[in-house]
Amino acid sequence: MKTALLHYWLTNMRGGEKVLAALGEMLPDADIFTHAFGKGMREKGGGGWYEGDGTSGSWKGHRVTESFIARLPLGRKHPQAYLPLMPAATRSLNIDGYDLIVSSESGPIKGIRKPKDSRHVCYCHTPMRYLWDMHDEYYRSAGIGGKIAMKLFTPYLRKEDLKSAESVDAFVANSAFVAERIRCIYGRESTVIHPPVDIDFFGASAQCPPLAGLEPKSYYLYAGELRDYKRPDLAVEACLRMGRKLAVVGNGKMREALVRRIDGRAEIMFLGRISDEGLRNVFANARALLFPGVEDFGIVPVEAQAAGTPVIALGKGGALETVREGVTGLFFGSQIAESLCEAIETFEAKRWDPDDCRKNAARFSPSAFKSKMRGMLL
Repeated sequence: MKTALLHYWLTNMRGGEKVLAALGEMLPDADIFTHAFGKGMREKGGGGWYEGDGTSGSWKGHRVTESFIARLPLGRKHPQAYLPLMPAATRSLNIDGYDLIVSSESGPIKGIRKPKDSRHVCYCHTPMRYLWDMHDEYYRSAGIGGKIAMKLFTPYLRKEDLKSAESVDAFVANSAFVAERIRCIYGRESTVIHPPVDIDFFGASAQCPPLAGLEPKSYYLYAGELRDYKRPDLAVEACLRMGRKLAVVGNGKMREALVRRIDGRAEIMFLGRISDEGLRNVFANARALLFPGVEDFGIVPVEAQAAGTPVIALGKGGALETVREGVTGLFFGSQIAESLCEAIETFEAKRWDPDDCRKNAARFSPSAFKSKMRGMLL
């Protein structure tokens, strides 16, 4: 079958792009269509992004075609700024002659003009949070320009998002949590297939030496963007109250506020963005990962468990599907510091087996993902 892979934009290598890469390995002859193909996708050693004619390039051996979004000012660097134009840009992409269309979606790319007799399978990371259930949170944290844009364009984009679902023949959700959102927003059923996690890489952590100032099992860990909805402030507040050491990996809008909150207290260490090898190191040597936000799936808790580290997570969202309570971690019930503190106390009163964490994480291997997706696609 002639196959087209669709992805909202290729500008950073995150969870959605890792799913796309796995799909590309399954479908080596597929062509990729996206709104923007940025330099952030360049790979060391070749095989990555290159400057083409302004409309195409290649990634991991796949030809990549961009929409007109990429040719707009800063379109490859900040394509999300052109979200109101993306429904039209998606429809402008020509995929005539393709038998199978697979969209990797948490934006408007699924609204492609589907050729007659082709089949469209949408792997949905989540319906767009900033349009639907998290609209109010995104609005509160937006600047004045963002608030104006959301007021002007949200009704139109919601209408287009609902319309775009009509081109999909079968939905795949990355978690049961997202499957329920697909049901509520689009009125469609979906098959749950969890995304792939590099279990082998994070599992190769037995010999990881500790980073300077982070003695093994002396600290808790927060890893992720420092954004409101991920609630890093809860991890910081709980550790400050309890006098526990916390390593914080990641950057974002909340960093300055968090730095002011700790006021130089030595318990909290900000590591910023670190390499994959560094992340594996801090996973392997942490007492536990603190995961206080609601995520659609949440790859970070699986990576931590692959490194043998248990997780203390809010009992909502995708974490309920990736953490085995009492075996590979604990859940706390409310997004308040007191609730997280209670969970930490309970955690410290119990012994945890790293092998239990590794065995649980193995459920989310790339091979498991590919096997299940083949059943959907081929």
